Amino acid sequence: MINKNLEKLNYMYKKYKLSLCEINQLNKIILPIINHPEFQKRMTSKFSHHGKITVGEHIIEDAIVSYKIGLKSKKKIDIKLVVIIAMLHDLYTNPYQNAEKIKEKSFFNKHGFRHPIEAVINSMIWYPELFKNTYEAKIITDGIVHHMYPLPVQYFYESDDNILDLNNFELVKNIPQKLVDILVESTNKGRYGKISIIKSKYDEGKIVSKADKIVTMKQIKNFRSLLALLTGKNKDLL
Repeated sequence: MINKNLEKLNYMYKKYKLSLCEINQLNKIILPIINHPEFQKRMTSKFSHHGKITVGEHIIEDAIVSYKIGLKSKKKIDIKLVVIIAMLHDLYTNPYQNAEKIKEKSFFNKHGFRHPIEAVINSMIWYPELFKNTYEAKIITDGIVHHMYPLPVQYFYESDDNILDLNNFELVKNIPQKLVDILVESTNKGRYGKISIIKSKYDEGKIVSKADKIVTMKQIKNFRSLLALLTGKNKDLL
């Protein structure tokens, strides 16, 4: 990891007053994910997420908050899976703020409704080791897919006709069929037409969804940053 990113990580650990034991536990889970070249790209200003906050910084903060909420949970959860879901939930393909080409063939094809599926596909390609266990793969996938609840997510299905116009649809052919089936099953829950509106089936996913909203509300400075999720335009960054 580049020193600058390590400094950002340590800053967030201090911000949330994590103990040495907690830091060590988190590092074992998140450092292998952060060190991936694709994640490193998302720590740069090219991938601004909420205003000027990079998507990588947003993800790390989400992971820390998810971890802290998970530790307080009275339910039996897998804290490792909670952190993994948080670390993967926003790994969409292209920067969406003020991008040259914004794909919006339909309203529900805008970034806010499409990016969870892109994140699942990218995660399965970049971190295949995290999806080897079928049961864990279901929890991780479902948590990513439904992290925006109560906002809907696009329904996904395999087709030569890429109706979703995903930025990474071509990667699907490189994903094991059993994982593609898990993705289809997850987006089929709570389905209404071409969208799915439902909470994650698993408590791990529900925790990340809650943490994401907490962190997002802290990071978004004005309505324009929030609106950019749908319009792709943020005048503050122009």
